[in-house]
Amino acid sequence: MTHGMVSAAQPEAVEAGLDALAAGGTAVDAAIAAALVQTAVDPQMCGIAGFGSMHLVLPSRGVHRVVDFYGRAPLAASERMWEELLLGQAEDGFGFILEGRVNELGYGAVGTPMTLAALDAVARRHGTQPLHRLLEPAIAYAEDGFMIRPHVAAYWNLVPTEGRAPHRELLTHLPETRRIYARPDGSLRGVGETLRNPDMGRTYRRIAERGTDDFYRGEIGAQIVADMAANGGLVSREDLERCVPEERDPLWGSYRGHRVAINPPPGGGLMLLEMLNILENFDLAAMGHNSPRYIATLAEAMKIGAIDRDRYIGDPKFVDVPVERIGSKDYAAGHARRIRAGEKAHVERLGQTAAKEPGDTTQVIAVDEHGNCVALTHTLGTPSGVITPGLGFMYNGVMGGFDPRPGHAGSIAPGKARTSSMAPTIVFRDDQPMLVLGAPGGTYITPGILQVIVNVIDFGMSAQEAISAPRICATSDTIWITNRILRSTERALAAMGYPVRRSPLNYYFAGVHAVRLSGGRLDGGADPGRDGMAMGI
Repeated sequence: MTHGMVSAAQPEAVEAGLDALAAGGTAVDAAIAAALVQTAVDPQMCGIAGFGSMHLVLPSRGVHRVVDFYGRAPLAASERMWEELLLGQAEDGFGFILEGRVNELGYGAVGTPMTLAALDAVARRHGTQPLHRLLEPAIAYAEDGFMIRPHVAAYWNLVPTEGRAPHRELLTHLPETRRIYARPDGSLRGVGETLRNPDMGRTYRRIAERGTDDFYRGEIGAQIVADMAANGGLVSREDLERCVPEERDPLWGSYRGHRVAINPPPGGGLMLLEMLNILENFDLAAMGHNSPRYIATLAEAMKIGAIDRDRYIGDPKFVDVPVERIGSKDYAAGHARRIRAGEKAHVERLGQTAAKEPGDTTQVIAVDEHGNCVALTHTLGTPSGVITPGLGFMYNGVMGGFDPRPGHAGSIAPGKARTSSMAPTIVFRDDQPMLVLGAPGGTYITPGILQVIVNVIDFGMSAQEAISAPRICATSDTIWITNRILRSTERALAAMGYPVRRSPLNYYFAGVHAVRLSGGRLDGGADPGRDGMAMGI
C-alpha cells in the first residue's frame, strides 16, 4: 500500500476514493469523490441537498479544521409553527412525532441544502482536484445505474416504529419520487436490480459545467425555489444564498493519555468527550469486555450524555452551550462517583415511542500517504421524500430534528442549525493521528464511536475488530443489546435493575467506519451491518 486507505459504507464510494488517490489526489480529494458517489448510490442516506460535518487534519499544510455544514431551518420557519401538532418523542431522542408527519414527509420537512456548497468549498480550499472532476464517478453511477445493495433495499422496506412514516412512503408518496424508485406497478425495486437516475446525472453534469453557483443562485436554484413555493415548502432564494459552510477549530479532550479532537456543537462531539471523561474514571479492561458491570458502566455514561444533549446542545449562535463545564474532567468525575454509588441516571422522554435507529446518514474515512486524514459524515437527516421534477436528487428532512416545543435548546428558529449527533473524530497519540473514525446512526452515533475508541485503546483491538465487536446502546433508560451479547449477561443486567431489550440484529447501533494508524501502517474497518468496506492501495 503506497497511496492510502478509504473506508466507507458503500464499495462504490470506496473505489471512487481509491481512484482519486491513485490519480495523485489527497485524502481530501478521495473523501469528496467518495461522498459524491454516495449521493448517487445511497440516495436516501445522503445527497447534495443534505448536510453534515467534515474533520480535516492536513499536516503538510498545517491545517486542522472542522467544516460544519449543518442543515438550517428556513428563514420562514418560526418557533411555534408546530407546537400544537406534537404527539410524542422517539425513545432514542431522535426527533418528535407530529400530527400528519409534517416535519418528516413532504415539502414542509425541507431545510437548507448544505452538502454541495461544503464539498465544493473544501475541494477549492484544501483539495488538489476540481469538483467537476471529482463529480465524474457520481455522474456515471447516476446515468448508468447502480446495483441495489442489501442495505439500500432493507432501508427502503423498513417499517419504523409507531408514529413514523414507513420508508416506502418516502419513495412513493410523491409522483416524481415514485417515478424514479418504483416499478410501474408501484412496487419498489429489489436487491440486485439496477437503478438509473438520468435526471440526477443531468443535474450533476450541469453543476460540473456551470459550477455550484447554478445550484444556489442560478437556474437550478430557480427551479428549487419555484417548486418549494408551489408546494408549501419554506426554502427561499435567500435561504439558498445563505448556504455557506463554516470552518472552525475542533474541540479537544483526552482519554487515557490520547488527545481526542472532535466537532463542536451543534454536533455530537461534546457528548462523546463527556462520555470518554466519565469512563476514564473506571478500569474498563479489568471489568472484562461486555461483562454486565462493563455494559452497565457504559450505559450510564451514555444516558448522562443523552440527558445533557437534550438539555444543553443546540446551535451556539442561538443557545449558550456550557462547553467547558460539560467537557471538564471534574464534571465527569462527579458523574463517575454517582455511578460507583449505584445511582442510575433517568432520561426524560416525552410520550415515548420505541427506539429504532435512523439509518439516514453515511460515512467516509480517507487517509493518504502524507498523513492527511479526513472523516466525513453527511446525511439527509430523515429523507423528505421530495424531488423537484427533472432534478433527480432528494431533499433533506432537516425540520424533523427540531424540537417543536418553544424554549428548548433544539427549538425551531429561523436560520438555526439543527442539533446533530454526527461526530467525525480523530484520536492522537504523541501529536500524531492514530485513529480516524465516524458513523451514521442518529442518536446512536456517539455511543457507537465511543465503544470503538474504548475497544482500540482499552482492549488493544484493530480497527476491524473494534468495529465488529458486539455493541450496546442506552439513549434512554433502556439498555439495548445486539443479538451477540450473551443471554446470561442480559439476565445479569436485568437483575441489576435495568430494563434490557435485545435487537434481532448481530451488528447494530450506528455503522462505524475507521482507519487506524499504527507504526507507519494503516488498518481499516467497515461496519459489517452496512454494505461497505475498507481498502488501501
